[in-house]
Amino acid sequence: MVRAYILMTLEPGKAIDVVSRLRQEKGVSQVDAITGEFDAIAQVEAADVKGIGTLIVDQLQGVSGVVRTITCLAVE
Repeated sequence: MVRAYILMTLEPGKAIDVVSRLRQEKGVSQVDAITGEFDAIAQVEAADVKGIGTLIVDQLQGVSGVVRTITCLAVE
């Protein structure tokens, strides 16, 4: 199992709606609205790195209100 953390920039005023929507997505272990440079962070899991990429493109970036994502793969 591969785990990654996804930092997200969201449209202004959409953080709560986007976080609620992402919590329903398969493969998303946890997601929180945060303060600082990014608006939300999600922890995701998939069988392999390709699965992480598919999850991000198909499930996270496709959600209305998500502007940009940065993926950080967990190494340990």
